[in-house]
Amino acid sequence: MSVSPSPTLLSRLIGRIFPKTPNFFLLLSEQARQVEHTVGLLVDFMGTGSPEIARQIKKDEHVADKVKVMNIHTLNEAFSTPIDREDIYRAITMLDEIVNYCKDTVNEMDALGVAPDEYTREMAGLLHAGAVSLVNGFSKLDKMPADAAVDADLARKANRKVEKLYRKALASLFQGDDYIHMFKRREIYRHLDNAAERVAHCANTLHDIVVKMV
Repeated sequence: MSVSPSPTLLSRLIGRIFPKTPNFFLLLSEQARQVEHTVGLLVDFMGTGSPEIARQIKKDEHVADKVKVMNIHTLNEAFSTPIDREDIYRAITMLDEIVNYCKDTVNEMDALGVAPDEYTREMAGLLHAGAVSLVNGFSKLDKMPADAAVDADLARKANRKVEKLYRKALASLFQGDDYIHMFKRREIYRHLDNAAERVAHCANTLHDIVVKMV
């Protein structure tokens, strides 16, 4: 009499042929939360200029790099994905770039001897609002994808507010004749504006995912 495979053996065989799909919704949601944490530190730094907070932002960037590599590896190894692979890849890389610009900002401020001002504080606050919207949006993809479109739009609005503030900051900055100071501070404003652009790119990717899901 033949003996049928045990459930454990059978499940292992099936798992090899049809590997379990990783939870990419959770993966993106957790990465977005990590980004929001780093941007929150940037807000704190712009309020205090604390070297300790700057060091923590740099540590966060190293962690973010590892998360990006791990997530891309998971994506490459996945047999199937619940949403478009290219959209997942774009979300992973764009989220990481937000953290990169946070690190670049504090590095440049340290290297150039530039202290926080009212514009960097407000830009960082808007950037954080955009990051929070991304967290909310990616967290809704699994159960309420249609609702995530609202959060994507809020993140894009945060970017537009940063762009307007960036132009206002430049207009205020380029007064007088201290050109060295002008160009130093412009670099900082530009990093924050670039970070906000990455928030918008993430929001666009989030919206693309929503459109394909609903």
